[in-house]
Amino acid sequence: MKGIILAGGSGTRLYPATLAINKQLLPIYDKPMVYYPLSVLMLAGIRDILLISTPEHLAFYQGLLGNGSDWGIRLKYVVQDKPVGLAHAFVLGRKFVGDDRVALILGDNVFYGHGLSAELADAAARGEGATVFAYHVSEPSQYGVVKFDEADRPIDIVEKPKQYLSNWAVTGLYFYDDRASEFARALKPSSRGELEITDLNRAYLERGQLSVELMGRGYAWLDTGTPDSLQEAAAFVGTLQNRQGFRIACPEEVAFRQGFISLDQFAGLAEESGQGGYGRYLRELAASGGV
Repeated sequence: MKGIILAGGSGTRLYPATLAINKQLLPIYDKPMVYYPLSVLMLAGIRDILLISTPEHLAFYQGLLGNGSDWGIRLKYVVQDKPVGLAHAFVLGRKFVGDDRVALILGDNVFYGHGLSAELADAAARGEGATVFAYHVSEPSQYGVVKFDEADRPIDIVEKPKQYLSNWAVTGLYFYDDRASEFARALKPSSRGELEITDLNRAYLERGQLSVELMGRGYAWLDTGTPDSLQEAAAFVGTLQNRQGFRIACPEEVAFRQGFISLDQFAGLAEESGQGGYGRYLRELAASGGV
């Protein structure tokens, strides 16, 4: 399975913080926002990843992440000239995806929870159909929402419904089989002029091949596209890290624990990671053998 991080957009809700920088390069507590979705794909066992961003910002990502070899992954990049819908990622990434299965994650989404790695691995292992993750929200009209029948099977999915369907919002993490690019190319632009990810999910739903995993109370899903939500995400990450002593979304640690790099490679990265808390954490972890 391959992965795509969609890190484009103009970040207008974060103006003026995004006048000179793409929002996925802004920090969430102690690391760049893009580290969080990147780490999720790595936790799913995905090592071939395409990052999509704007022409003026792509070079910043290349400077930050490189080709991924330090973390035992392969990173490629492609430009999105203008945001025309989430499903457009599969049109832009058609050659990259080829005949493989693919996961898409939005660059401003943060996921956390015990058991998340297992959930991701299960979704990545499914050979057919699509898998999305749904999260219970208090304001469903702001999201793509999935409706279930009495047996908890998905029966409808609607983007920003005007009438109540359910409180289960589809998060910005999607797993698809090898037909995703084909289905995406067949989509028609919505009234907003965009290729909607909800329409792509509906294509699988209509074929009876959409699985919906419910993220219960033990999970956190944060969309960090506004100043308030960005601040809330930083406070959430900081509180957990300072209380537990663990770090969230460290690509170096994820790469080591996933077996993408050796302990010696991990220790080398730790030595180069600066004198702040992030670097100290990695060096202490390396000194303990990763225990």
